[in-house]
Amino acid sequence: MNHRTRDTSGPAARRDRTDSVTRAFVAHRNLLFTVAYEMLGSAADAEDVLQETWLRWADVDPGIVRDQRAYLVRITTRQALSQLRTLGRRKESYVGPWLPEPLLTAPDVAEDVELADSVSMAMLLVLETLGPTERAVFVLREVFDLGYDQIAEAVGKSPAAVRQIACRARTHVAARRPRGVASAAETRRTVEAFRWAVETGDLQRLLDVLAPDVVLLTDGGGVVRAAPAPVVGAGRVAQVLGGIAAVMSLHPIQVNGDPALIVRLGGEIDTVMAMRVDDGLVTGLYAVRNPEKLSRLERVTPLRR
Repeated sequence: MNHRTRDTSGPAARRDRTDSVTRAFVAHRNLLFTVAYEMLGSAADAEDVLQETWLRWADVDPGIVRDQRAYLVRITTRQALSQLRTLGRRKESYVGPWLPEPLLTAPDVAEDVELADSVSMAMLLVLETLGPTERAVFVLREVFDLGYDQIAEAVGKSPAAVRQIACRARTHVAARRPRGVASAAETRRTVEAFRWAVETGDLQRLLDVLAPDVVLLTDGGGVVRAAPAPVVGAGRVAQVLGGIAAVMSLHPIQVNGDPALIVRLGGEIDTVMAMRVDDGLVTGLYAVRNPEKLSRLERVTPLRR
């Protein structure tokens, strides 16, 4: 009796392999983008990381990979770490304050409290104060709940070292994260009160919604006009906002899982203003004006944990 062996090297087999590799990547793409974005704070750089991840994944035999999600996250993390070091050098020459690239997000992101907290502008700025490896370990452990062994493979450290890094990172973040996490309803009320006060030019109402030590950061990237340094204190922030209130029309928007405000001039997006709200008061204002960071606000960016 003749037995036919299956051709594992012919065109059909290669197509099957390509289809399998592609399906796995597409299934996890939103997760991989979220990992890269949380590590980098830049959607454009996160997309570059995904391109590099795909190129490396395309050379892998999916049949020998036990956990495709973990394997893909490992590739993405390694590429993001490399990109993070390059990004750090770029930030050293950045003109004025650097802010993360804002993303238009769907309501389901806000409903996932942990995801919304992890991608908020306030949290991404806290993550900026971590070293590259600390940031990777914190994100993979605290946000995506990867095991220490998996994280160790991704960052090239021993599991014991990863545990120590995770502990240090948690302590560091806990000391700098928002004092009291506001509910979505409270944040919406505060953002709406802020919008009304700015648009009507009511200085007292504006001062009532600003924390005494509120900080305004404006990112123009050296391309458009922006404050070259942080503006600190309710009085100074109110003065800056009052000076531009006459030409501002603010519209609600969902950015990085939180209520925010958008300014359009001539139909084009001019500024996105995200906020950090603690105990019903605005403690942080993050105004992104750099045109290069506003390109993803015309469509929803899907994020996944």
